[in-house]
Amino acid sequence: MPINTIINFVPQQEAWVIERMGRFHKILEPGLNWLIPCIDEIKYVKSLKEKPVDIQPQGAVTLDNVQLQLDGVLYLQIFDPYKASYGVYDAEFAISQLAQTTMRCEVGKMLLDEVFRERERVNVAIVLAINEAAKPWGIQCLRYEIKNMTMPSKIQEAMQMQVEAERKKRAMILQSEGQREAAINTAQGQKQSRILNSEANEAEQINLARGAAKAVELDAESRAKAINLITAAISENNGEKAATLVLGERYIEAFGHLAQKSTTMIVPASASEPASVLAQALSIYGTISSKKS
Repeated sequence: MPINTIINFVPQQEAWVIERMGRFHKILEPGLNWLIPCIDEIKYVKSLKEKPVDIQPQGAVTLDNVQLQLDGVLYLQIFDPYKASYGVYDAEFAISQLAQTTMRCEVGKMLLDEVFRERERVNVAIVLAINEAAKPWGIQCLRYEIKNMTMPSKIQEAMQMQVEAERKKRAMILQSEGQREAAINTAQGQKQSRILNSEANEAEQINLARGAAKAVELDAESRAKAINLITAAISENNGEKAATLVLGERYIEAFGHLAQKSTTMIVPASASEPASVLAQALSIYGTISSKKS
C-alpha cells in the first residue's frame, strides 16, 4: 500500500481510493496529486487492467448422473473503484465462488454429451450470471473459459467405445454408399451400352434393307433395259433369226451345266440328239412368238 508523501504520483491504469479522517474522500486519477498528510489516507489501490482469475476444480453432476470435475479461468475488470472497494469485502473470492456455483447449476441442467458440445453455452451463462451479481461491486466479467473437464475412468472407457462404434458405423455407411453408387454407375453404363447397341443394330438393319431394296431396284432396272434392248433388236431385220440362234445356244448351254449343280438329273428323251434339242428350242420360241402376235 503506498504511503501519503504529500506529492503523490499515481501510475496509469490505477485508481487510489482516499479516505479523509476515516471517510471516503475521493479517487485519485493517474498523474500528479496532492494530499494532506496525517488527514488523507490511501486506503485502497485498485488496478483497472483486465485480470485473470483461476477457478479451482469443482465437482458437478450432470443430468444423467455423471460426476465431473471442472476448472476454468475468469477474466475480470474493475469499472468502478468506489464500488469495488466498499461494495464487497473480497471481490475475487466472491466472484470465484459465484462462478463455481453457476457452473454446477448449468452443468446440472445438461446431459454429459451436451456438456461437451455446449461448452460455449456454459461459458456464456456463467458470464451473464456473474455480471448480474457483480454489478453492485463495480466489477465486470469479460469472459469465462472452461480449461479442464475430467470424469471417472469407466465413463471415459464407455465414451471411447461409443466413439469407436460411431466411427465404424460411419465407415460402413460410407462403404455401402460407395457400393451403391458403383452399382448404379455400372447399371447405367450397361443400360447405355445396350441402348447404343440396339440403335446400332437398328441402323445396320435399316441400311441393309435399304441396300437390298436398292439392289432389287437396280436389278429390275437393268432387266428392264435388257428387255427393251432385246425387244428393239428383235424388231429389226433378221432379229427373229438372231433370237432363234441365241435361244438355241442358251438351251444347249443349260444342258451342259446340269451335271455340275446336282447328282440327279431329269433329261428329255431326245437330249442326245443336238438337232432335236435345237428344234425343240426353236419350237418353244415359235410358240411364244405366235402367242405374242
